[in-house]
Amino acid sequence: MQQSARSTSSMAASKASHHQERADLTAAFRWAARLNFHEGVANHFSVAVNEDGTQFLMNPNQSHFSRIKASDLILVDANDPETMNRPNAPDPTAWGLHGALHRQCQHARVALHVHSIHATVLSTLQDPRLPPIDQNCAMFFNRYVIDTEYGGLAFEEEAERCCQQLSDPNKKVLVMCHHGVMVIGDDVADAFNRLFYFERAAETYIKALWTGQPLRVLSDEVAEKTAKDLEDYPGQAERHFAELKAILDREEPEYAQ
Repeated sequence: MQQSARSTSSMAASKASHHQERADLTAAFRWAARLNFHEGVANHFSVAVNEDGTQFLMNPNQSHFSRIKASDLILVDANDPETMNRPNAPDPTAWGLHGALHRQCQHARVALHVHSIHATVLSTLQDPRLPPIDQNCAMFFNRYVIDTEYGGLAFEEEAERCCQQLSDPNKKVLVMCHHGVMVIGDDVADAFNRLFYFERAAETYIKALWTGQPLRVLSDEVAEKTAKDLEDYPGQAERHFAELKAILDREEPEYAQ
């Protein structure tokens, strides 16, 4: 009880802090809505704010991505068993997935979970792999995992099982069959850039399948070289996200409030 009280007090004191993380994650919400990556008032993002990643900011329960402001984000402790009994409790599946992820995977500083159209279509295929048919698809060569054991909504037990598959720091995307996708990153810019390109790669692949023509697939060697070159490309994710924030600063400046 005493430990829970200390945790609550500490989190309350932090409510107005973490300004950069709040602004960045809110920008990601706003752009996810603009790009139609969102789904109603479902889906959820988080960013860790302490050293071991167990305290994290995330969206409030069932708020539309396009309306979220930085001050709306709630601070959650993955090790607090009373989380779902609090007045500002997160969505139950959001707590399941993000709580499990931030407990298990300290390297996952940011987690973005969406049911974006093309990534979700990919997750429904009998073979949900993403072959390296172009540069964007090659970006993810050997850098994603596929969960084929969908067991229903991602409440705590199902979420724990899913998130174990992101324990390898080299795997930054989880294709959740029959469900959607979870993308992780070192910071919000890194994760959002990855989500943007994974959805774009999935769209390219799905539309290529529509043609009914045989696909030209890169060799493993070229795909790996391309993925490595893109990983090492200087400042691409940071510049991409900075430009997206600059647009919001001009058109929706209240996002950062």
